[in-house]
Amino acid sequence: MSEHIYDAANITNPEHGEHHIVSPAQYSFVFITLLIGTAITVLAANFDMGVFNPIIALAIASTKAVIVILFFMHVKYQSNLIKMTVGAGFFSFLVLITMTLSDYISRAWGLW
Repeated sequence: MSEHIYDAANITNPEHGEHHIVSPAQYSFVFITLLIGTAITVLAANFDMGVFNPIIALAIASTKAVIVILFFMHVKYQSNLIKMTVGAGFFSFLVLITMTLSDYISRAWGLW
C-alpha cells in the first residue's frame, strides 16, 4: 500500500498553487479594453492603408489576444513554466504570421 504524503510546500504539483481571485472590476476593465480594441479594429478597417491593412489588423488582433490570454485564461497568475509555455506558443504564432506577411508583401501583385 502506498503512503499519501501531504506536500505543504506544493513542490510535486506546482501548477496547483495558490488560487487567485479576480475582482469583477478587473473583468469589467478588461471587457472595456477589449471593446475599445474592437472599435479601433472597425476604425482601422475604414481607412485604406495599402499593404499595411493586414499588418495593422493582425497587430490589433494580437494585442486583444494577449489581453484574453493574460486575464481570461489566468496566465498572468500562473507559474513561470506555464507562462513560458504560453509565450512560446504565442511567439511561434507571431513567427508564422511574420513569415506569411513577408511573403505577401514581397509579391508583385498585378505586375505579371
